[in-house]
Amino acid sequence: YQRRVHGVANSDVVITTAAVPGRKSPILVTTAMVEAMSEGSLVIDMAADGGGNCELTKVGEVVEHHGVRVVGMSNPPAEMGTSASFMYANNVMKLLALFGSKGQLAPDWNDEVVIGVTVARDGAINHAPTAEALGLAHVAIVPEAKESV
Repeated sequence: YQRRVHGVANSDVVITTAAVPGRKSPILVTTAMVEAMSEGSLVIDMAADGGGNCELTKVGEVVEHHGVRVVGMSNPPAEMGTSASFMYANNVMKLLALFGSKGQLAPDWNDEVVIGVTVARDGAINHAPTAEALGLAHVAIVPEAKESV
């Protein structure tokens, strides 16, 4: 807790995003933490709809407390620009294209992105943190050696 207090106090901007569907958002930034921040600092609470991650958050309002502004964003997805949505969709399409085209699954197992996002392959767990969490063996995907020309 003390490390978080110190981290918040030394920040000019704090952005919180911890929303738990169906539950009240956890308080991560206390009033004391806000009071320890420098005047002119900013807290952006993207979990305001669920009660907020900051004790001072009010949904859809900007609250000023000891010279710090706390912004309680209401419905953050609606605030995202259209271009951000298109950019995200474009990135997802490019990622999926690495796994094949024209309805055929044909991943390039030499591609570091394909390897990096693969959790399991042929019944083996290829993502180390997942294997550890499941108590299973981690089997790394080793790229095939490329022929030199």
